[in-house]
Amino acid sequence: MSPTNTVPASQHPNRRPLYLLADIGGTNARFAFVEPDNPLPQPIANYAVEDFPFFDGVLNQLEADWLELQSQNAVLERACLAVAAIPEQREISFTNNAWRFTAASVATRLGCEQISIINDFAAMARALPELKAEHLEAIGGGEAVANKPMVAIGPGTGTGVASIVFDQTGAPIVLAGEGGHVDFAPITDIEAKILGRLRAQFGRVSIERLLCGAGIMNIYRALSEIRDLPAVHLTPEAVGASAQQGEDSLASETMNTFFSVLGSAAGNLALTLGARGGIYLAGGISPRYIDLLRKSDFRARFLAKGRFADFNGEIATFVVTHPDPGLLGAAMICLEDGGDGR
Repeated sequence: MSPTNTVPASQHPNRRPLYLLADIGGTNARFAFVEPDNPLPQPIANYAVEDFPFFDGVLNQLEADWLELQSQNAVLERACLAVAAIPEQREISFTNNAWRFTAASVATRLGCEQISIINDFAAMARALPELKAEHLEAIGGGEAVANKPMVAIGPGTGTGVASIVFDQTGAPIVLAGEGGHVDFAPITDIEAKILGRLRAQFGRVSIERLLCGAGIMNIYRALSEIRDLPAVHLTPEAVGASAQQGEDSLASETMNTFFSVLGSAAGNLALTLGARGGIYLAGGISPRYIDLLRKSDFRARFLAKGRFADFNGEIATFVVTHPDPGLLGAAMICLEDGGDGR
């Protein structure tokens, strides 16, 4: 896989071409490969970001895990890396981890002729029309209409947002962005008090300050002060587990507030994009706490849009339960040659 043992695919016409895929977020880096005639990603490995201080370490491990594929008369022809970062940067740097690299350095290291760097939620959005019914859990009513705008919003290590629209022929067009960094707009008096505390801490408050793992803790600590209750939990996982057990009112209010804010944000996206193809909750948090999501005010807040409540009422909301939607979307983009080829 390194330049010393990899020759460009064009010089190996009799070897099986493979495309490398990656979905690199703040917590995990997932790698897979896909063949030109088969869009189903085949997993290579899933690495914990915290185990690798530098990206070179991941590439070292990937090279070792790739050896078995190299022995199967295969050659790496193309790579598509979906990253939780701004892909247009010359040096890719991540919001929620310390890794840095350039497209050129990775292409040289991998020995592939073409590499595309895309936003991780662009890959997520591209996966949406490919998802089967068994990989979706409906939350509330509404109906997804084919070839209408679809939106993914994903609280996880951060908050990802992207959408996909379709041209007159039905061909997909992915619209990436940084929607997780729009302003947080409180709806209730309690949320206004939470905003006041977060503004004192951070200055400007985006929805990502609430809609991610760290955001759960921001809500939890703020509510602890507002309610004058002890904050006994130290991690978002502990808060979520306590809320699921139903034994801690502060944890339960935290998770309901989290999903309520998510409902408002998702409802705003539905209005902005006219998302009659559906709103899709991705990332690691919503699938883990789907029981709390169902019991929360998520759908009520999604619908609470005044004169346009009926408009949003026709729009379906889903939780994405597919194990690797980012890799699926990266595979589709790679096979369609939809990356920028940098």
